[in-house]
Amino acid sequence: MKLYSTNNKDLRVSFQDAVFNSLPQDKGLYMPEVIPTLDPLFIKNIQQYSLQEIALTVASTLIGDDIPKEDLKKIVEDAINFDAPVKFLDAETGVLELFHGPSYAFKDFGARFMSRVMGYFSKDGDKLLDVLVATSGDTGGAVASGFLGVEGTRVTILYPKGKVSKVQEEQLTTNGQNIRALEVEGTFDDCQALVKQAFNDDELNIELRLTSANSINIARLIPQTFYYFWAYAQLKSQGVNEVVFTVPSGNFGNIGAGLLAYKMGLPVKHFVAGTNVNDTVPRFLASGLYNPKPSVQTLANAMDVGNPSNWVRIQDLFDNELEKLNGIISSYTYDDTKTQEAMRELFEKYNYVACPHTAIAYLAAKAYKAEHAVEYASIFLSTAHPCKFPEGIDADIFEKVTYPAGAEDLAGKPKLAEPLAVSYDDFKAYLLNNK
Repeated sequence: MKLYSTNNKDLRVSFQDAVFNSLPQDKGLYMPEVIPTLDPLFIKNIQQYSLQEIALTVASTLIGDDIPKEDLKKIVEDAINFDAPVKFLDAETGVLELFHGPSYAFKDFGARFMSRVMGYFSKDGDKLLDVLVATSGDTGGAVASGFLGVEGTRVTILYPKGKVSKVQEEQLTTNGQNIRALEVEGTFDDCQALVKQAFNDDELNIELRLTSANSINIARLIPQTFYYFWAYAQLKSQGVNEVVFTVPSGNFGNIGAGLLAYKMGLPVKHFVAGTNVNDTVPRFLASGLYNPKPSVQTLANAMDVGNPSNWVRIQDLFDNELEKLNGIISSYTYDDTKTQEAMRELFEKYNYVACPHTAIAYLAAKAYKAEHAVEYASIFLSTAHPCKFPEGIDADIFEKVTYPAGAEDLAGKPKLAEPLAVSYDDFKAYLLNNK
C-alpha cells in the first residue's frame, strides 16, 4: 500500500511510514495511492460474513502485503471483539450503535485497530513510540483504552478544560501506566494545533519518536470503514438494499471513512452529515467558500470542531469538486435547543435514550427524509453511549440509562492530569522534560 499527501500527489510513502509519521511534513494528510474496489461477489453475499470476516477482507484489500494476512487476522480479531448492531426504530429508520466497545464510543474501532498495528510494526524497535492525541471528548478515551499497557508506547492526550463530560474526563485521566493527560486551557482546536505543531518540529522529532492517534492517522480511518460494511450486511440479511447513512460530524473522520467505503464499492445511496453550530462544512457545501471559525462549545462536545482536519481527505476523494461533493453529501446544522428536543422525541416516541451527537444525526436523517420521499433504509449512527453525557440529557430521561459494566467504577479513581496553557513552548518543554 502506497500513500500520498493531499498537498503533494507526487509523494509516496509506505503504510508503515504513514502510520508512524501520521502527518506529512507539507501538512497535508495521507491518502491511498489507489483505492481498490472490493469483489462485487463479496458485496452481493456480504450478509453471509461475520463482522470480523468483513473487517479482515476490507483491511487486507486496502493494506495489501504490508501486513501478512495471518498477522492481520490476529490484529482484527483482537481489536474488533465487540458488536455494532443496527436497531430499527420503525420500518424505515434504524440506528447503528457504535458504543459497545470498551470506551463506549465509535472510536474504539479506530483506536484499538491502530494500537495493534503500531504495536505490530514497532515490536522490533528500540525507541519508545510517543503517541500524541488531541481530543474533543471520545477520541482520548478510546485511545487510552486501546493503548493502555501496549509495550513500547506512551500516549499523551490533550483535552480542553471544562469542555468534556465527566465520564469522558474520567476515561482520559484515570489510567496511569503509559497514558498521560494534559488539561489545556483552551478549545479542541487549540489542542489540535499544538499536536500538529509538534509533528512539524524538527528538533522535537529528533528527540522523540512521535506519531498521532487522531483521525488524521490513516490507521484510524481504515477500521472505521468496517462498521459501514457490517451495517450493510445486517440490512441485506433483512432484504434491504438501499441505504442512506446519516453521520454526526465534527472532525469529519467518521463520515470520511464511510465515503472511503463507498469508493471501495459499498452501495450507499447518499450520506448526510449532521453538525452542531460548528458549521464550517455545511457553509462550504452551500457556498463553496471554506471559512473555518473558532469552535463553539455545545452539548455535542465531540463535534465542537471549527476547522475539521479530515475534510481535506473528503475533498480529495471527490477531486476537490463541489458538484461531486454535493452529489453524495448533504448536511444539516442544529443548535443545543433542537438537540435537546430531539433527545426527548427519541425517548417519548421510541423509548430510546440517545446522546446529543446521536440526536443530531437523528434530526439530520429526518430532514433529509422529508426532502427525499423515496423508499430506502435511513440509518443514523449512534456514536457514544448516553451514560457519558449526564450534563446534556434531561434528568428524567437520563435516569433510564443503564450504565455499561465498568463505567461507574471510573468515578472512584483519582484524576491524573496536568494543566497546560495554550502555549507551544510549554507543550514542547513538557514533552522534552518528561521523556
